[in-house]
Amino acid sequence: MKNWLRLMFHTIKVFILFTGCTILFYYGIMWLNEEYTEYHRYDEPEGSAIKVIAVGEEQHPNWFDRLILFYLNGE
Repeated sequence: MKNWLRLMFHTIKVFILFTGCTILFYYGIMWLNEEYTEYHRYDEPEGSAIKVIAVGEEQHPNWFDRLILFYLNGE
C-alpha cells in the first residue's frame, strides 16, 4: 500500500512538472509569435539604401542552363 502511494505521488509530480513545462513552452511560443507579428520586414528602407535591380533587358535562360545551374548550386 505504501509503495502504491509513493508511486502515485511520483506520478503526480511528473504530471505536474510536465504540465508546467508545457504551459511555459506554449506561452513562450505565443510571446515570440506576438513579438515577430509586429516586425515589418517589407517596409521601405530608410536612410541611404540603394534599390538593387538588373538594368537592361531581362534574359530568360533556356532549360539546359537552368539544369546546369541546378546541378552546380542545388537551386
